[in-house]
Amino acid sequence: MYPFIRLAYGVLKQRKQPPIGLTETMETQHICWPWDIDIWMELNNGRSLSLYDLARIPLAMRTPLWKALRKEGWLMTMAGATVRWRRRVRMFDKFTIRSRGLCWDDKFIYIEQSMWKTNGECASHVLYRTAVTDRNGIVAPERVCAAMNMPAESPPIPDWVAAWISAEAFRPWPPMQE
Repeated sequence: MYPFIRLAYGVLKQRKQPPIGLTETMETQHICWPWDIDIWMELNNGRSLSLYDLARIPLAMRTPLWKALRKEGWLMTMAGATVRWRRRVRMFDKFTIRSRGLCWDDKFIYIEQSMWKTNGECASHVLYRTAVTDRNGIVAPERVCAAMNMPAESPPIPDWVAAWISAEAFRPWPPMQE
């Protein structure tokens, strides 16, 4: 089940925090609870993506994006993700999630998040390709930036992000059609 109570708590906790820019880093604190673990007694990979959600939604709320979404009646959707897991998060471990908007192209906004253990080790890192949508489909980031009263020019797209974007362009859709 989706952690709605944790989401509500995170939203309430962040709503009184000062606004930040779309590309500024925000940190949220979390604990790996017993219902977050898998049979190996560590944070389940699917649950880790849900916990990243719990940090990404407050991120949107603290940036100008949230007001633009509400004003325009837009929604956000995930259009892709790549995850790298490197360190185990065990039951009752405390960790910090760092979240920020990274860059955008003609269709998508790229969001970067990482999970940091209290000993300073990075446990995982995720790059999301997200889209703002309306009833007609994807809303161009240029239009989203205008609604946020910010320049439409993206920060430079890091090489590793550009390589992932390029690789995704070669990925067949629909898959497994051979």
